[in-house]
Amino acid sequence: MKMKLLTAALLGGLAVAQAASAQEFDDRWYLTGSAGFNFQDSERGTDDAPFGTIGLGKFVSPNWSIDGELNYQNPSFDGNSDLNWSQYGLSIDFRRHFIQEGRGWNPYVLFGIGYQRSEEEFDATPSPNSPGQRKDGNAAAKVGVGLQTTFDNRVAVRTELAYRADFDDQSVNPTRAGNDEDWFGDLLASVGVVIPLGPAPVAAPPPAPAPVAPSCADLDDDGDGVNNCDDKCPGSQAGQAIGPDGCPVPVSIDLKGVNFDFDKATLRPDAVAILNEAVEILKRYPDLRVEVAGHTDSKGTDEYNQKLSERRAKAVYDYLVSNGIDASRLVGPNGYGESRPIAPNTNPDGSDNPEGRAKNRRTELNVQN
Repeated sequence: MKMKLLTAALLGGLAVAQAASAQEFDDRWYLTGSAGFNFQDSERGTDDAPFGTIGLGKFVSPNWSIDGELNYQNPSFDGNSDLNWSQYGLSIDFRRHFIQEGRGWNPYVLFGIGYQRSEEEFDATPSPNSPGQRKDGNAAAKVGVGLQTTFDNRVAVRTELAYRADFDDQSVNPTRAGNDEDWFGDLLASVGVVIPLGPAPVAAPPPAPAPVAPSCADLDDDGDGVNNCDDKCPGSQAGQAIGPDGCPVPVSIDLKGVNFDFDKATLRPDAVAILNEAVEILKRYPDLRVEVAGHTDSKGTDEYNQKLSERRAKAVYDYLVSNGIDASRLVGPNGYGESRPIAPNTNPDGSDNPEGRAKNRRTELNVQN
Protein backbone atom coordinates (compact mmCIF):
# COMPACT_ATOMS: atom_id res chain seq x y z
CA MET A 1 0.00 0.00 0.00
CA LYS A 2 2.82 2.38 0.91
CA MET A 3 4.51 1.78 -2.46
CA LYS A 4 1.29 2.63 -4.32
CA LEU A 5 0.89 5.86 -2.36
CA LEU A 6 4.49 6.86 -3.04
CA THR A 7 4.15 6.12 -6.75
CA ALA A 8 1.01 8.25 -6.95
CA ALA A 9 2.75 11.11 -5.14
CA LEU A 10 5.75 11.02 -7.47
CA LEU A 11 3.51 10.98 -10.53
CA GLY A 12 1.60 13.94 -9.14
CA GLY A 13 4.84 15.83 -8.68
CA LEU A 14 5.92 15.11 -12.25
CA ALA A 15 2.56 16.20 -13.60
CA VAL A 16 3.05 19.80 -12.45
CA ALA A 17 6.22 20.21 -14.56
CA GLN A 18 5.89 22.52 -17.54
CA ALA A 19 8.15 24.03 -20.18
CA ALA A 20 10.53 26.76 -18.98
CA SER A 21 9.60 30.32 -19.84
CA ALA A 22 11.91 32.28 -22.14
CA GLN A 23 11.89 35.40 -19.93
CA GLU A 24 14.98 36.46 -18.02
CA PHE A 25 15.46 35.27 -14.42
CA ASP A 26 17.95 35.26 -11.56
CA ASP A 27 20.13 32.22 -12.27
CA ARG A 28 22.78 32.75 -9.60
CA TRP A 29 23.96 29.78 -7.59
CA TYR A 30 22.76 29.83 -3.98
CA LEU A 31 23.51 28.08 -0.70
CA THR A 32 20.74 26.54 1.36
CA GLY A 33 20.53 25.53 4.98
CA SER A 34 17.60 24.38 7.06
CA ALA A 35 16.63 22.95 10.40
CA GLY A 36 13.51 21.01 11.15
CA PHE A 37 11.81 18.11 12.77
CA ASN A 38 11.66 14.57 11.42
CA PHE A 39 8.45 12.75 12.34
CA GLN A 40 9.69 9.14 12.11
CA ASP A 41 7.70 6.27 10.70
CA SER A 42 6.12 4.61 13.76
CA GLU A 43 7.02 1.17 12.47
CA ARG A 44 10.70 2.02 12.64
CA GLY A 45 10.59 2.11 16.44
CA THR A 46 12.52 5.41 16.75
CA ASP A 47 11.70 8.71 18.38
CA ASP A 48 10.91 11.83 16.38
CA ALA A 49 14.03 13.97 16.15
CA PRO A 50 15.40 17.23 14.77
CA PHE A 51 17.39 17.22 11.56
CA GLY A 52 19.50 19.63 9.55
CA THR A 53 20.37 20.12 5.89
CA ILE A 54 22.88 22.07 3.80
CA GLY A 55 22.88 22.35 0.04
CA LEU A 56 23.66 24.15 -3.20
CA GLY A 57 21.24 25.03 -5.98
CA LYS A 58 20.10 27.45 -8.67
CA PHE A 59 17.11 28.41 -10.77
CA VAL A 60 17.27 26.84 -14.21
CA SER A 61 14.23 28.76 -15.48
CA PRO A 62 12.01 31.49 -14.05
CA ASN A 63 9.94 28.86 -12.22
CA TRP A 64 12.14 25.80 -11.76
CA SER A 65 15.03 25.29 -9.36
CA ILE A 66 17.28 22.30 -8.68
CA ASP A 67 19.02 21.75 -5.33
CA GLY A 68 21.60 19.22 -4.19
CA GLU A 69 21.19 18.72 -0.42
CA LEU A 70 22.88 16.82 2.42
CA ASN A 71 20.80 15.84 5.48
CA TYR A 72 21.49 14.37 8.90
CA GLN A 73 19.34 13.09 11.77
CA ASN A 74 20.10 11.01 14.90
CA PRO A 75 16.97 9.75 16.65
CA SER A 76 17.06 7.24 19.46
CA PHE A 77 15.06 4.05 19.81
CA ASP A 78 11.79 4.07 21.69
CA GLY A 79 12.52 0.90 23.58
CA ASN A 80 16.27 1.33 24.29
CA SER A 81 17.78 4.80 24.21
CA ASP A 82 21.26 3.31 24.73
CA LEU A 83 21.23 1.87 21.23
CA ASN A 84 22.29 4.22 18.42
CA TRP A 85 20.42 4.88 15.17
CA SER A 86 21.55 7.68 12.89
CA GLN A 87 20.98 8.52 9.25
CA TYR A 88 22.49 10.85 6.67
CA GLY A 89 21.94 11.22 2.98
CA LEU A 90 22.03 13.15 -0.27
CA SER A 91 19.08 14.21 -2.42
CA ILE A 92 18.49 16.02 -5.70
CA ASP A 93 15.34 18.11 -5.33
CA PHE A 94 13.30 19.73 -8.11
CA ARG A 95 11.04 22.61 -7.12
CA ARG A 96 8.33 24.20 -9.26
CA HIS A 97 7.77 27.76 -8.00
CA PHE A 98 4.53 29.65 -8.59
CA ILE A 99 5.92 33.17 -8.60
CA GLN A 100 3.69 36.21 -8.91
CA GLU A 101 4.95 39.76 -9.40
CA GLY A 102 4.81 41.82 -6.21
CA ARG A 103 4.08 38.86 -3.91
CA GLY A 104 6.47 38.39 -0.97
CA TRP A 105 5.87 34.66 -0.43
CA ASN A 106 5.44 32.26 -3.32
CA PRO A 107 4.35 28.61 -3.04
CA TYR A 108 6.12 25.69 -4.64
CA VAL A 109 5.88 21.92 -4.99
CA LEU A 110 8.86 19.59 -4.97
CA PHE A 111 9.91 16.10 -5.79
CA GLY A 112 13.31 14.55 -5.31
CA ILE A 113 15.37 11.41 -5.44
CA GLY A 114 18.33 10.51 -3.28
CA TYR A 115 20.40 8.12 -1.24
CA GLN A 116 20.07 7.54 2.54
CA ARG A 117 22.61 5.64 4.67
CA SER A 118 21.61 4.20 8.06
CA GLU A 119 23.88 3.25 10.98
CA GLU A 120 21.91 1.03 13.34
CA GLU A 121 22.72 -0.75 16.62
CA PHE A 122 20.57 -3.66 17.76
CA ASP A 123 20.36 -6.10 20.67
CA ALA A 124 22.26 -9.28 19.66
CA THR A 125 22.16 -11.09 23.02
CA PRO A 126 23.28 -13.73 23.94
CA SER A 127 26.12 -12.95 21.52
CA PRO A 128 29.21 -11.56 23.29
CA ASN A 129 29.41 -8.98 20.46
CA SER A 130 26.09 -7.39 21.40
CA PRO A 131 25.01 -4.78 20.48
CA GLY A 132 25.25 -5.68 16.84
CA GLN A 133 25.78 -3.05 14.19
CA ARG A 134 24.39 -2.54 10.69
CA LYS A 135 25.54 0.06 8.18
CA ASP A 136 23.65 0.10 4.93
CA GLY A 137 22.52 2.51 2.22
CA ASN A 138 19.47 2.61 -0.01
CA ALA A 139 17.48 4.76 -2.41
CA ALA A 140 15.00 7.38 -1.26
CA ALA A 141 12.35 9.62 -2.81
CA LYS A 142 10.64 12.79 -1.62
CA VAL A 143 7.58 14.94 -2.44
CA GLY A 144 6.40 18.06 -0.70
CA VAL A 145 5.14 21.63 -0.70
CA GLY A 146 6.55 24.87 0.61
CA LEU A 147 6.70 28.66 0.60
CA GLN A 148 9.71 30.81 -0.30
CA THR A 149 10.34 34.53 -0.31
CA THR A 150 11.88 36.24 -3.31
CA PHE A 151 15.49 37.38 -3.22
CA ASP A 152 17.51 40.01 -5.02
CA ASN A 153 20.57 40.76 -2.97
CA ARG A 154 18.85 39.51 0.17
CA VAL A 155 18.59 36.13 1.84
CA ALA A 156 15.37 34.31 1.08
CA VAL A 157 13.45 32.26 3.64
CA ARG A 158 12.01 28.85 2.87
CA THR A 159 9.50 26.82 4.88
CA GLU A 160 8.68 23.30 3.77
CA LEU A 161 6.69 20.17 4.52
CA ALA A 162 7.82 16.98 2.76
CA TYR A 163 7.26 13.27 2.80
CA ARG A 164 10.33 11.07 2.33
CA ALA A 165 10.23 7.38 1.47
CA ASP A 166 13.32 5.51 2.68
CA PHE A 167 13.57 2.19 0.83
CA ASP A 168 15.38 0.40 3.67
CA ASP A 169 14.38 -3.27 3.69
CA GLN A 170 17.24 -4.42 5.95
CA SER A 171 16.33 -2.65 9.18
CA VAL A 172 16.77 -4.88 12.23
CA ASN A 173 14.62 -2.97 14.69
CA PRO A 174 11.16 -2.33 13.20
CA THR A 175 8.55 -2.83 15.89
CA ARG A 176 6.31 -4.98 13.79
CA ALA A 177 7.01 -8.68 14.16
CA GLY A 178 8.71 -10.37 11.29
CA ASN A 179 11.02 -7.45 10.35
CA ASP A 180 9.58 -7.48 6.86
CA GLU A 181 9.25 -3.72 6.16
CA ASP A 182 10.30 -2.79 2.61
CA TRP A 183 10.45 0.97 3.24
CA PHE A 184 9.68 3.63 5.80
CA GLY A 185 7.97 6.99 5.37
CA ASP A 186 9.07 10.05 7.36
CA LEU A 187 7.42 13.48 7.50
CA LEU A 188 9.89 16.39 7.38
CA ALA A 189 8.94 19.89 8.53
CA SER A 190 11.64 22.55 8.20
CA VAL A 191 12.51 26.23 7.97
CA GLY A 192 15.59 27.32 6.05
CA VAL A 193 17.43 30.09 4.26
CA VAL A 194 18.49 30.56 0.64
CA ILE A 195 21.63 32.68 0.22
CA PRO A 196 22.38 33.92 -3.32
CA LEU A 197 26.02 33.92 -4.38
CA GLY A 198 27.41 36.91 -6.22
CA PRO A 199 25.79 40.17 -7.30
CA ALA A 200 22.29 40.27 -8.68
CA PRO A 201 22.17 40.00 -12.47
CA VAL A 202 21.73 43.24 -14.36
CA ALA A 203 18.84 43.28 -16.75
CA ALA A 204 20.05 43.29 -20.33
CA PRO A 205 19.21 46.49 -22.19
CA PRO A 206 16.38 46.15 -24.66
CA PRO A 207 17.59 45.26 -28.11
CA ALA A 208 18.16 48.18 -30.41
CA PRO A 209 15.30 48.59 -32.83
CA ALA A 210 15.99 47.23 -36.25
CA PRO A 211 17.07 49.96 -38.61
CA VAL A 212 14.15 51.23 -40.61
CA ALA A 213 14.82 51.81 -44.26
CA PRO A 214 14.06 55.43 -45.07
CA SER A 215 10.90 55.93 -47.08
CA CYS A 216 10.77 57.89 -50.29
CA ALA A 217 9.25 60.74 -48.29
CA ASP A 218 12.57 61.09 -46.44
CA LEU A 219 14.78 61.03 -49.54
CA ASP A 220 15.70 63.67 -52.07
CA ASP A 221 18.20 62.03 -54.42
CA ASP A 222 18.60 64.93 -56.81
CA GLY A 223 18.70 67.58 -54.06
CA ASP A 224 16.00 69.73 -55.59
CA GLY A 225 14.01 70.11 -52.35
CA VAL A 226 11.20 67.77 -53.46
CA ASN A 227 11.09 64.31 -51.82
CA ASN A 228 11.33 61.21 -53.99
CA CYS A 229 7.66 60.32 -53.46
CA ASP A 230 6.47 63.57 -55.03
CA ASP A 231 9.33 64.07 -57.50
CA LYS A 232 8.06 63.47 -61.04
CA CYS A 233 11.40 64.53 -62.54
CA PRO A 234 14.13 62.83 -60.46
CA GLY A 235 16.93 63.94 -62.76
CA SER A 236 16.62 67.71 -62.36
CA GLN A 237 19.85 69.70 -62.53
CA ALA A 238 21.35 72.12 -60.05
CA GLY A 239 20.37 75.73 -60.71
CA GLN A 240 17.03 74.87 -62.29
CA ALA A 241 13.87 76.35 -60.90
CA ILE A 242 11.82 73.41 -59.58
CA GLY A 243 8.06 73.18 -59.16
CA PRO A 244 6.23 71.29 -56.39
CA ASP A 245 6.22 68.15 -58.58
CA GLY A 246 10.04 68.21 -58.82
CA CYS A 247 10.06 69.20 -62.48
CA PRO A 248 11.84 72.26 -63.86
CA VAL A 249 9.60 75.25 -64.43
CA PRO A 250 10.41 78.18 -66.61
CA VAL A 251 11.72 81.08 -64.60
CA SER A 252 9.85 84.14 -65.61
CA ILE A 253 11.94 87.23 -65.13
CA ASP A 254 9.31 89.86 -65.59
CA LEU A 255 10.60 93.01 -67.26
CA LYS A 256 7.20 94.53 -67.73
CA GLY A 257 7.67 98.23 -67.32
CA VAL A 258 11.09 98.25 -68.95
CA ASN A 259 9.67 99.99 -71.97
CA PHE A 260 11.17 102.66 -74.15
CA ASP A 261 10.05 105.96 -75.48
CA PHE A 262 9.22 106.10 -79.14
CA ASP A 263 12.32 105.83 -81.27
CA LYS A 264 14.55 105.69 -78.14
CA ALA A 265 16.99 103.06 -76.74
CA THR A 266 17.81 104.72 -73.40
CA LEU A 267 16.56 103.32 -70.08
CA ARG A 268 13.92 105.38 -68.41
CA PRO A 269 14.22 106.01 -64.62
CA ASP A 270 11.15 103.91 -63.89
CA ALA A 271 12.85 100.89 -65.49
CA VAL A 272 15.77 100.83 -63.01
CA ALA A 273 13.78 99.32 -60.11
CA ILE A 274 12.48 96.55 -62.39
CA LEU A 275 15.96 95.77 -63.68
CA ASN A 276 17.28 95.68 -60.10
CA GLU A 277 14.73 92.97 -59.31
CA ALA A 278 15.94 91.02 -62.36
CA VAL A 279 19.52 91.33 -61.06
CA GLU A 280 18.46 89.85 -57.69
CA ILE A 281 16.74 86.92 -59.40
CA LEU A 282 19.84 86.18 -61.47
CA LYS A 283 22.01 86.30 -58.37
CA ARG A 284 19.65 83.94 -56.58
CA TYR A 285 20.02 81.39 -59.39
CA PRO A 286 23.74 81.53 -60.20
CA ASP A 287 23.51 78.78 -62.83
CA LEU A 288 20.72 80.45 -64.75
CA ARG A 289 21.48 81.67 -68.28
CA VAL A 290 19.21 84.16 -70.09
CA GLU A 291 18.92 85.75 -73.49
CA VAL A 292 18.64 89.55 -73.54
CA ALA A 293 16.19 90.35 -76.36
CA GLY A 294 14.99 93.71 -77.64
CA HIS A 295 11.79 94.52 -79.54
CA THR A 296 10.08 97.46 -81.30
CA ASP A 297 6.63 98.42 -82.50
CA SER A 298 5.72 98.45 -86.18
CA LYS A 299 6.47 102.08 -86.90
CA GLY A 300 9.42 102.48 -89.26
CA THR A 301 11.13 100.18 -91.68
CA ASP A 302 12.10 96.68 -90.83
CA GLU A 303 15.80 97.50 -91.10
CA TYR A 304 15.49 100.53 -88.85
CA ASN A 305 13.46 98.63 -86.26
CA GLN A 306 16.03 95.81 -86.25
CA LYS A 307 18.82 98.24 -85.35
CA LEU A 308 16.65 99.95 -82.75
CA SER A 309 15.77 96.63 -81.07
CA GLU A 310 19.44 95.71 -80.85
CA ARG A 311 20.26 99.02 -79.20
CA ARG A 312 17.48 98.50 -76.67
CA ALA A 313 18.77 94.98 -75.87
CA LYS A 314 22.27 96.39 -75.53
CA ALA A 315 21.05 98.96 -72.98
CA VAL A 316 19.62 96.22 -70.72
CA TYR A 317 22.64 93.96 -71.31
CA ASP A 318 25.07 96.69 -70.21
CA TYR A 319 23.01 97.44 -67.12
CA LEU A 320 23.03 93.80 -66.00
CA VAL A 321 26.78 93.42 -66.50
CA SER A 322 27.50 96.68 -64.70
CA ASN A 323 25.51 95.37 -61.72
CA GLY A 324 27.47 92.14 -61.24
CA ILE A 325 25.94 89.65 -63.67
CA ASP A 326 28.70 87.79 -65.50
CA ALA A 327 28.49 88.25 -69.28
CA SER A 328 28.96 84.48 -69.75
CA ARG A 329 25.48 84.02 -68.34
CA LEU A 330 23.91 86.37 -70.90
CA VAL A 331 23.05 85.40 -74.44
CA GLY A 332 22.96 88.34 -76.85
CA PRO A 333 22.12 91.11 -76.82
CA ASN A 334 19.76 90.10 -79.56
CA GLY A 335 17.30 92.33 -81.44
CA TYR A 336 14.11 91.05 -83.03
CA GLY A 337 12.79 94.29 -84.47
CA GLU A 338 9.04 94.32 -84.88
CA SER A 339 8.80 90.58 -85.60
CA ARG A 340 7.56 89.43 -82.16
CA PRO A 341 4.80 91.72 -80.97
CA ILE A 342 2.95 90.89 -77.76
CA ALA A 343 0.13 93.31 -78.45
CA PRO A 344 -1.55 94.52 -81.65
CA ASN A 345 0.03 97.61 -83.17
CA THR A 346 -3.26 98.60 -84.84
CA ASN A 347 -6.89 98.29 -83.94
CA PRO A 348 -9.20 95.90 -85.83
CA ASP A 349 -10.40 98.78 -88.03
CA GLY A 350 -6.82 99.53 -89.11
CA SER A 351 -6.39 102.61 -86.97
CA ASP A 352 -3.30 103.16 -84.82
CA ASN A 353 -3.14 101.44 -81.38
CA PRO A 354 -0.74 103.52 -79.24
CA GLU A 355 -1.17 101.31 -76.14
CA GLY A 356 -0.32 98.14 -78.05
CA ARG A 357 2.69 99.72 -79.70
CA ALA A 358 3.96 100.89 -76.28
CA LYS A 359 3.89 97.29 -74.99
CA ASN A 360 5.84 96.12 -78.00
CA ARG A 361 8.68 98.60 -77.32
CA ARG A 362 10.28 96.31 -74.76
CA THR A 363 13.12 93.99 -73.70
CA GLU A 364 12.89 90.44 -72.40
CA LEU A 365 15.09 88.01 -70.49
CA ASN A 366 14.42 84.55 -71.88
CA VAL A 367 15.64 81.63 -69.73
CA GLN A 368 17.95 79.28 -71.64
CA ASN A 369 18.23 76.34 -69.16
